[in-house]
Amino acid sequence: MENSRPKRVDTIFLMEGVDPIKVVETTIKKSPDDIILEMIDSGLKGRGGAGFPTGLKWKFTRNEDSYDKYVICNADEGEPGTFKDREILDRVPEKVFAGLAICGYTIGAREGFIYLRGEYNFLLPALNQKLDVFNEGLKKIGLNFTIQMRSGSGAYICGEESALFESMEGKRGEPRNKPPYPTVAGYLGKPTAINNVETLVYAFMIARIGTEQFKEMGTKDSRGSKVFSISGDTPKAGISELELGMTVQQFVDEFGDGDTKAVQVGGASGGCVPRKLFKDTIIGYEGIPTGGSMMLFNSSRSMYNVLHDYLEFFTEESCGQCTPCRVGCQQLLKGIEAVKRGEKSPLYLQDLKKLAKTMKVAAKCGLGQSVANPFISIVSNFKEEIIY
Repeated sequence: MENSRPKRVDTIFLMEGVDPIKVVETTIKKSPDDIILEMIDSGLKGRGGAGFPTGLKWKFTRNEDSYDKYVICNADEGEPGTFKDREILDRVPEKVFAGLAICGYTIGAREGFIYLRGEYNFLLPALNQKLDVFNEGLKKIGLNFTIQMRSGSGAYICGEESALFESMEGKRGEPRNKPPYPTVAGYLGKPTAINNVETLVYAFMIARIGTEQFKEMGTKDSRGSKVFSISGDTPKAGISELELGMTVQQFVDEFGDGDTKAVQVGGASGGCVPRKLFKDTIIGYEGIPTGGSMMLFNSSRSMYNVLHDYLEFFTEESCGQCTPCRVGCQQLLKGIEAVKRGEKSPLYLQDLKKLAKTMKVAAKCGLGQSVANPFISIVSNFKEEIIY
């Protein structure tokens, strides 16, 4: 990316000349194996943050020998600073529906679900109305596949895929042990392909425009574009679709206020990039991946307060199932408070960083594991703001 500014694209929200049902009808004339090969060749990776190759996920699910299979759209957008999935579902829900239908055909599922964040229930009336029309359209083209909406349980942990399954099954939202993975035993113990809202839209786009056109965007390791939720100290807060592979400096040149000292990439569970690393940090899978949240902070912000807010959030949202997360979140929060009050030596921050690293490998699910990302990056780069 040679330009000093990130390259803007307009694919996600463009609907002119797009007939999602027609795209599904054309796509299902291909064999499931051919569709999987196209998805693998496209280089599409999950846009929820984890970055698992979408084509491989579909392949693993299809290869399972089971009469009942499911495809689920994870729309439990609970990551602080992230609001792009809400916009996608509000403005172009038919693209999400079509991505689900294509996935369902490919893996051999007859049912699909959209697990919608509970705080987004205000979208349900319009979504259900459009879904009724879409399901009728699937019947007309002869695809034995239907999509239903499911309302979330209002817990951050339910965005974790196995906790989401538990919630859908009417149980307490707690992560399951892995393996088995969802492609083997997901919803109701059956093979399940679970994808993020944005991932399914890009899968739909690849089916529509082909792999070569998709691969023209981004880099070798980060194909395509990405929808970013931009907030904080910026004059351009909101939603922007940008080509992957830009540096944080290029992003700041476009969205900063001239005094950006840090960018939190990936929401509260992501990493905090300080000004000194802007030019060397790539936003993509070869650098620092993101589920979409980009929070900018200028010199008026206390990074101690930022970290404190994150830790309060994680402490509140921990399901409490595993000790590393349940106890670790509390101790990290109490630890920085003690250092700030002068009750603990600044050297105590090193012990807390060791605890965070332990959580990264010992916590049961992504919540406890990801706490280390903001903690270590903020403490390492803004130590003076924690101490004084």
